[in-house]
This record gives sequence, C-alpha cells and structure tokens, in this order.
Amino acid sequence: MPKQRITKEMVVNAAFEIARSSGMEQVMVKNIADKIGCSVQPIYSYCKNMDGLRQDVILQVNRFIQEYVAAHINKDDLFRSTGKSYIQLAKEEPHLFKIFILHQRQGISSLDDLYQAETNPQLAEIIADKLHISTTHARQLHLNMLIYTIGIGTIFSVTTPGISADEIFAQQETAYEAFLKQALEDNH
Repeated sequence: MPKQRITKEMVVNAAFEIARSSGMEQVMVKNIADKIGCSVQPIYSYCKNMDGLRQDVILQVNRFIQEYVAAHINKDDLFRSTGKSYIQLAKEEPHLFKIFILHQRQGISSLDDLYQAETNPQLAEIIADKLHISTTHARQLHLNMLIYTIGIGTIFSVTTPGISADEIFAQQETAYEAFLKQALEDNH
C-alpha cells in the first residue's frame, strides 16, 4: 500500500477539527498526527512553529463563522438576526466561538478600530435606512450590540450546564431595545 501524502491542507483541516471539538489548546502536533493517521514527522514539515499553524486555524475559523452567520441570518431582519446567529454559534460551536472572540487582534487601539476590523462598513447605512436614524447613530447602535453580543456570547459559551438559549435571546433583545431607544432619542 503506498504511503499517504500529507498536505498542508490536511494538517490545517485536522487542526481545525481538533480546535472545533476540543479547543485551540489541544492543537498539538501529536494530536494532529493522530487525527490524520500518520507520524509526527509530516506535521513538523508543515509546522515550523505552532503559531503559524494556529494562525491558519484562526483564518479557517473566521471563514467558518462568516459562512455560518450568512446561512443563519434573516434577510428581512438582518441586524437583529445577525446578533442572534452569533449567539446560536456560541451554543452550537463554543470552541470556535471562543477562538473567534479570544484570538489576538493586531492594530486595534480603539473601539473604532475594532468596529472597522470586525464589521461590514455598509451595515451602518443599512441599519440607518431601516430604522430611520442617522448613520452615526446606527453605527453607535451597531457597536453597542457588537460589544454586548460578544460579552453575552462569551458568557453563554463558557457556562455549564449552560444558560438556556431563550434566556440569552431575551436578554439580547432587551439590550437591543434599550440601545435602539437611546439611538432614537439621540437622533432627534
């Protein structure tokens, strides 16, 4: 039987699956080799250092999350359903959610930097149009919900046995209503 050729894609995919099921701290050469079914040598040939492999896994996590959110949003209620999809992600994929939230972000020195890096710039205009508020207020509403969703999603992903999704969604809706009320008041 010929030897299986181990590719970088196979290594990254195995590392992603390990991170998905057990967390990034379990992404180790031995675990990757076991997952692929090979010795550690081919893994070392692609992983001069684990930081590079972890960055590749983070990129794959980010792609997965973008696809997940896109598949779970309601186009008629884009803003609120996006937040709900992140909470659903925290429930269904807690390890990926933690990796997404907790990975190091370079070049972020303000909340504005975070907003620019983590959101679609056109979304504030869509929110403004839908809610009949200024783009500035829509952007602030969006940032407030981004911060809130990251926080409550993180709590949701690390609690055992777990807070009910209904309780989390209700709390998220309460926050949305409060932030929206503030945006509407500030808009006038």
